[in-house]
Amino acid sequence: MNFALHQSHCHRALRPAARAGRRSVAARTATVDAAAQAPPPQPGAAGGAPPSGLQYLSEAAKERALAATKNKFEKVKAEKCGSTSWTEVHELAAKLREGTSTWEDLNLDDVDVRMKFAGLFHRAKRTPKRFMMRLKLPNGEVTSSQLRHLAGVLAPCAADGCADITTRANLQIRGVRLEEADAIVAGLIDAGMSSIQSGMDSVRNLTGSPIAGIDPHELLDVRPLLRDMNAALFNGGRGNAEFANLPRKINVCVSPSRDDFPHTQINDLAYEAVPDAAAEHGVRFNVLVGGYFSLKRNIMSVPLGVSLEYSQLIPFTLNALRVFRDFGPRADRQKTRLIWCIEELGFEGFTAKVAEYMGVPTSAFGPHAHVAHDDAWERRDLLGAGLFWVGASVPAGRLQGAELAEIARVADKYGDGTVRLTCEENVLFPNVPEAALPAMLAEPLFAKFKANPGNLERGLVSCTGSQFCGFALIETKNRAMAVVEKLEAALDIPKAVRIHWTGCPNSCGQAQVGEQPALAEELEAGVPLVDEVLLPKLTQLLVEHFGATPKAHAAA
Repeated sequence: MNFALHQSHCHRALRPAARAGRRSVAARTATVDAAAQAPPPQPGAAGGAPPSGLQYLSEAAKERALAATKNKFEKVKAEKCGSTSWTEVHELAAKLREGTSTWEDLNLDDVDVRMKFAGLFHRAKRTPKRFMMRLKLPNGEVTSSQLRHLAGVLAPCAADGCADITTRANLQIRGVRLEEADAIVAGLIDAGMSSIQSGMDSVRNLTGSPIAGIDPHELLDVRPLLRDMNAALFNGGRGNAEFANLPRKINVCVSPSRDDFPHTQINDLAYEAVPDAAAEHGVRFNVLVGGYFSLKRNIMSVPLGVSLEYSQLIPFTLNALRVFRDFGPRADRQKTRLIWCIEELGFEGFTAKVAEYMGVPTSAFGPHAHVAHDDAWERRDLLGAGLFWVGASVPAGRLQGAELAEIARVADKYGDGTVRLTCEENVLFPNVPEAALPAMLAEPLFAKFKANPGNLERGLVSCTGSQFCGFALIETKNRAMAVVEKLEAALDIPKAVRIHWTGCPNSCGQAQVGEQPALAEELEAGVPLVDEVLLPKLTQLLVEHFGATPKAHAAA
């Protein structure tokens, strides 16, 4: 097994989050159409039958879903909707606990596929009978009490228990047993979190800006919008069957500044804030579509050709999903992301369908807004108010339960009791008083999770890797951390370099947008990747392309 190391040819500059800060900016909110936000009635609710996403499909979509016999996942969804997992997780957990059922009695499609609709991913190849649980944390914002709750969830998970920050500013909890999953799901709801509809063919975690509300350069604070959008999509975290049978997963983000923290280029549906004095709150939102990575296709997002008012964002999102659900192709799993639907309908045709579903003419949308940016732009932190934000680099995003609790303690002691997660798999503490900075940075937490990391560590991104993922050809997270440590010890690296590690062609580590991608490929069966091969090659690339030089002590 080996890595293919290449210079990135599918890259646009993605600026890292700033590490110092300013006073909190008051959130700017807008009235959003309540009808557009309200969750639809759930099928079968009155009679107690499980809700089914199939009941929401158009007749044509049902025909496509039932005809997709070569697509295993469409067959599984047609036999029984994944939304049944929202209740069955409680039933199956109770049966296993009480001994009235065994693992051998369970339906594998329920365990390995449908449970993903409840956010539970069985890691059968790596940790049998253990699950990864993916959360929903809109905009990556989490409170100290929520972090302590998650630390408690991990406590009984033994050696397999850990948490990973993801490239969608989210958390994944590992080592969960199905026997305890019902209590964990209920506990998440009580703690203001959820795992429902975080997997399979659902909308993934909504991303925005890790410094929303405290960014002097943002056009508006997107946190209220993303919370409202999350509530509309997922019925307050309890599940929304209307969006439980999409053709494929979909990534949605809102970018409130030119820094583009959520990376609009690689989202299926992205909204880019642009200044417009005549619009609500002085801001319009360009609609970008189609960005994603896969085994068969890698594409950056492109303009849909329209822009929206703030109050149109949630209705447009909900109805774009309805169009995707009803018109998206389902036969070939590799050709079912949103862009395939848009290309079939045409860009104008897709826009017209969304407008039709919204009950408005296409003239209700504005044209795409073109904004010229100064190429010399660099982020400048606004100081002087006595409040800062402090970033902590979490190598490869990997956290232990005790570290979640320690992050919570630091957030309470020095900040405002909240933490922001970033799409670069790191942590940010907002609203830290200037006087508290020396004591905060002296905390043991920052010995491991550095506020001023090396130029490789700060840009390190990694997928889960073969430790927990059955698709990965190689271990990535632990290897990435070890390799970066060795490279930084041997080289002087003059600028930050983003090395993105991904263990298979699905590219969860987003290798295509790293400055130095590392994508696992099977070059020779049975031959493992060894540092003796990898380190010299990475060293050569860093020297030739990024100006690295050997450190004097290393050369000696």
